Amino acid sequence: MSTTGRVAGKIALITGGASGIGRAAAQRLAAEGATVIVTDRDGPGAAAVAAALGAPHAAATLDVTDEAAWAAVVAEAVARHGRLDVLVNSAGIGRHGDIESTTLADFRLMYRVNVEGTFLGCRAAVGAMKAHGGAIINLSSVAGLIGVPDLAGYCASKGAVRLLTKSVALHCAKQGYRIRCNSLHPSFIDTPMVDAMAAALGDPAAAKAQLGRAAPLGRLGHVDDVTAAILYLASDEGAFVTGAELAIDGGLTAR
Repeated sequence: MSTTGRVAGKIALITGGASGIGRAAAQRLAAEGATVIVTDRDGPGAAAVAAALGAPHAAATLDVTDEAAWAAVVAEAVARHGRLDVLVNSAGIGRHGDIESTTLADFRLMYRVNVEGTFLGCRAAVGAMKAHGGAIINLSSVAGLIGVPDLAGYCASKGAVRLLTKSVALHCAKQGYRIRCNSLHPSFIDTPMVDAMAAALGDPAAAKAQLGRAAPLGRLGHVDDVTAAILYLASDEGAFVTGAELAIDGGLTAR
């Protein structure tokens, strides 16, 4: 991994930072010069990631469905660092289930975390960034671009993230805020979330192999495949990119 200072001096807040894509994003942005605030509902996990990164990086416990917690975390970031430049909304949850088998409780849980959590993060970040600009990167999914029969609630929630992103991007452009907002749409990435999905299908190893074969490139994605896009959108290299959706899916949605 190169370290060329592509986000040097930027203050970045990452949700879901204790594991998976969120943790990898924290590591990559820190390596490229950003000061990172790692957040997760797993406070000790977030703290461990921040500790491994070292000073001046920090951690905070954040349940993304908690409006007051969002206000407090963003206010603390601004008070400590003077600004917030980047928000990566990586926290998310998935549950298997088609339209007949998905429970209302599971549907509501996915909606609260994936949609309401992203909404609250975007709203808090826009308030903190509108005076000087910034970048918001929302983790959606290929399931927010195409339908999957046994992911009814997940598809619904990630599709909502896609269009919420576009609305935020257009609002900020209209207001002249210089805040860019984009969504990323990974397919199956080798993370704890995919491990849990594979385990739910019975034979984890066989299930992961099958998920990898779903992509024309014939493998699961790596977290670095996603963090490369996060880094680009967080950096000034993405200055003319807003309201975009980037599929990181090994060609899955090209069919």
